[in-house]
Amino acid sequence: MPADPQDAVSHALDGPPPESGQTGRILYARVRPNEDLVHTIEKLCLQHGFADAVVRGSLGSLSQCCLELHTGVRIDVPGPAVEMLTLMGEVRSTDGAPYAQLSGTVADPEGRIFAGRFVAGRNPVCITFEITLEEWLADAHAA
Repeated sequence: MPADPQDAVSHALDGPPPESGQTGRILYARVRPNEDLVHTIEKLCLQHGFADAVVRGSLGSLSQCCLELHTGVRIDVPGPAVEMLTLMGEVRSTDGAPYAQLSGTVADPEGRIFAGRFVAGRNPVCITFEITLEEWLADAHAA
């Protein structure tokens, strides 16, 4: 019996429904040396009143890096300078506390490429790190 194409659609819809809303303010920030990338993005959202935000851009390097794979395995990428190639993610607030989920790709000093989710508290900035955050304003009926 052939597979029903509707089954694939229903599986794709098993997750949470799409959220509608609009973008708000944009924040450009410089993260200083030895500050943790994930924690600093959370602090920036808190300081500037962003309940939710999308990471829109980045430029910089980390002293070292710790990534988590979808399996839960962690990868430590040693420095002295781990270059950020891509960074994407979002910040969501629960009970007023921001929580950043950031994923991306990095290159170690030897040019090897690694990808995964950045582990909070384990990704110190090397010299500086430029970040762009865009506030996300969910529609009231979506919340």
